[in-house]
Amino acid sequence: MPVKALTTTSVARNGVGAFILQCKRLDFHYCDWAGSSKGMNQFLTHHLPAFTALSPTTEIHISPRPRAHPVIRAHYIAPTPSSPSTFSPQSLSASANTVVKAVCVRNLSKEQLLRKAELLRDGNAAKNRRVKGGRVVRSENEGVRGVWSPMHGVGSPLAGMGRKG
Repeated sequence: MPVKALTTTSVARNGVGAFILQCKRLDFHYCDWAGSSKGMNQFLTHHLPAFTALSPTTEIHISPRPRAHPVIRAHYIAPTPSSPSTFSPQSLSASANTVVKAVCVRNLSKEQLLRKAELLRDGNAAKNRRVKGGRVVRSENEGVRGVWSPMHGVGSPLAGMGRKG
């Protein structure tokens, strides 16, 4: 019996087939004179060549910013409400379709700066949201052990009614 191939094509989604990194450009601003840029200057000389080799799709811009604290700016592809069929590569370069996140990195060490740059590179344009207290993991299925109750456990009147041993 011969195997028949499917004739339908899949809809392009980010992460299925090919992943498009949301961060398009990282700008590193530093000061040669200020002490708050000491970690940034060390990062640029020691970690930046390896960092750029690991992220070839991200543009890296380095510029001095005299008498100011060091800043890393990340430029992301803006989430558009349009359908995937209207996507065009020309829309990625337009300034109207970018979101910028800026992080002040004064007095951070070069290792902390590397982690911050990786966080910005791997992130997206969505705003940071606070995770509210309570049950963080939400599921439609309850746990196998059930819901905890203060009536169960050592010293409770129902403790002796369970398993003996």
